[in-house]
Amino acid sequence: QVQLVESGGGLVQAGGSLRLSCAASGRAFSSYNMGWFRQAPGKEREFVAFITSGEVTSHADSVKGRFTISRDNAKNTMYLQMNSLKPEDTAVYCCALHGLGDYRRPTSYSYWGQGTQVTVSS
Repeated sequence: QVQLVESGGGLVQAGGSLRLSCAASGRAFSSYNMGWFRQAPGKEREFVAFITSGEVTSHADSVKGRFTISRDNAKNTMYLQMNSLKPEDTAVYCCALHGLGDYRRPTSYSYWGQGTQVTVSS
């Protein structure tokens, strides 16, 4: 069983920055492929970013150039640095442990955190 706990969300003005963290339990974190997703009210869960155990990354087009995914295996923690935030980035952001399949699909993930709210005001 893997536990994932997100933190770092909050209220920020458009153009501002936030850094989200995802702390994972277990000794095998360095071998995990991980992802960030977000879900706005009334919308489906949306892929944001992905990082492999070898630190190869992928970002959704909607956040490319503004968001950066990273990880610190010594701290069992993954991060999402979010810059130039826009009101449309408002959502609950969740981290997840990838299991099998297309990393852009939520169904490919085995474990999920509870999420952290990000609200961007205009």
